[in-house]
Amino acid sequence: MKKYNFTILIEKDEDGMYVGSVPALKGCHTQAKTVEELLPRIKEAIELCLETEDDGFFQNEFVGVQQIEVVV
Repeated sequence: MKKYNFTILIEKDEDGMYVGSVPALKGCHTQAKTVEELLPRIKEAIELCLETEDDGFFQNEFVGVQQIEVVV
């Protein structure tokens, strides 16, 4: 068994749902009503994505998160 560490992005959508995604795994995301519900769901989603991946993913090094305002 291999051990992995993934960066997870958690956002809140317009309906108040928490959306978790894993940038290193294309298409790996899930949602839940609370962060507490989201964490086991994203872990399960990661496990499912890893079953179908062929080790063709790159684990980026987490640097930070910033928000930027753009006026158009």
